[in-house]
Amino acid sequence: MMKKAAFILTILCALVSGVAFGQAQATLNVKLYPIQTIMIGGENTVNLEYKTKDDYLKGVTNDMKDHLVVYSTGGFAVKVKSENEDLVYTKDALTSKIAANTINLQAKLGTDNKLNSSTMNNVVLSNENKNLISSTVGGTELKFNVAYNGKGGNDYVNKYYNVETPNVYTTTVTYTIEAQ
Repeated sequence: MMKKAAFILTILCALVSGVAFGQAQATLNVKLYPIQTIMIGGENTVNLEYKTKDDYLKGVTNDMKDHLVVYSTGGFAVKVKSENEDLVYTKDALTSKIAANTINLQAKLGTDNKLNSSTMNNVVLSNENKNLISSTVGGTELKFNVAYNGKGGNDYVNKYYNVETPNVYTTTVTYTIEAQ
């Protein structure tokens, strides 16, 4: 009798709980927005130093390790440009210029960057944006080396003036990133 009562009670509970069933639904949206950031990693001053006869003859390169650090939620392009058409040296009443297009930039993958879908271009520096890096996918903490190469061929021999040592020709180089 006790087993029969327990069985009936179990059936009755199952029927009652089945009748008290309810349901509700919600819509879940995941909204993704484009995020691109670019930073200079390490030193933000790049020096091309012409100290020897060979430097003037062959040109000078400064390979800046992990110079650019990129974060992008998807494909991106990094562009580079010089603030001015020329690098300028000014001392007292003396002003001299070196054309920005005598400087080349080359990007390469930096530390721990395995971004196989990227394209890196050799760029002649200009006061117009040039495409240095492009990728069809994004990533976080993507590091890129940038080699700055100053012209050889003795092109800068007559750009030194004996008013101070060294003569420093300057421009600002700006990197921008945009979604692709």
